[in-house]
Amino acid sequence: MTPAVLICDDSNLARKQLAKILPQDWQKTVQFAGHGADALTSLKKQPFDWLFLDLNMPVMDGYQVLAELKKLQLPVQIVVVSGDIQPEAHQRVMALGAKAFLKKPVEPQALAALLQTAVATAPRTQQGQAHLVQVTELDPELRDVFQEVANVAMGQAGDLLARLLKVFVKLPIPNVNLIEVSELSMALASIAPDSQTSGVCQGFIGSGIAGEALLILTDSSFADIARLLNYQGELTSAAELELLMDVANILIGAVLKGIAEQLDISFSQGHPVVLGQHAPVSELIKANAKRWRKTLTIELSYGIEGFNIHCDLLLLFTEDSLKTFRYKLAFLMDDAE
Repeated sequence: MTPAVLICDDSNLARKQLAKILPQDWQKTVQFAGHGADALTSLKKQPFDWLFLDLNMPVMDGYQVLAELKKLQLPVQIVVVSGDIQPEAHQRVMALGAKAFLKKPVEPQALAALLQTAVATAPRTQQGQAHLVQVTELDPELRDVFQEVANVAMGQAGDLLARLLKVFVKLPIPNVNLIEVSELSMALASIAPDSQTSGVCQGFIGSGIAGEALLILTDSSFADIARLLNYQGELTSAAELELLMDVANILIGAVLKGIAEQLDISFSQGHPVVLGQHAPVSELIKANAKRWRKTLTIELSYGIEGFNIHCDLLLLFTEDSLKTFRYKLAFLMDDAE
């Protein structure tokens, strides 16, 4: 008998990619859910044999779904499929009753091996949403693909940070928008309107795609970052600058690498430039705003559980990069058909 399958992911691209590599007879019965609450509604209406579940979703995330299913004790085998690959994320979902954990993008061999072995039963034992102003000029399907690419890259960077600091990194849903420069200043100012911040900017270019990465860190984060990095000594302005550069090197490098690998390109990174220290966000970007016109912006926010640490990483791609992006991403969309 063909199993009933439910794929829950807020990305249309991710849903299609996963469905495409399921066994052919399974593809006839597969159903989709765009977020956790949608999945729970479907699971309560009819029985499913398998649930493939994303973690970072709007309305209701994967952790909340797992917790609710644990209470309901519904007989469904749950496989978490996520770009958040840090060790603690894996431990948490397994403790909540997941049968297995697959990283995005799912490799066909890994899925086949999982389904063949049927996975032994494991013991059952949100972060602020988008800041940036949405503009409808970006095609919804293209935005969905951008968001999924950013989600995978963000997960890789979060995993690197989690392993380095031995913490759990909280990952939100990436925010993708095509915005005007006048809106950029307003949008960035909303990140931490009542906080002093420090920031770094680093340019990148490769294969017809160019832009700048902005990492903005609230000043209140420095004490905990110093503690996690075992920094010894007084937290002077120079010491905070060193810590800021360390965080920027980790996150910017990892995110760009994650995006480049998915698009089969490579980026060359320029020398990081300090935007400013101990100032409102609006002051940090004032000197750079004239360089940007309309820009494709990807916003990634990172927080660390149990610590007063929060930073925003914004990737600002030039308008000229959109043509190359569309060409590269077309292959991902075609593969998902």
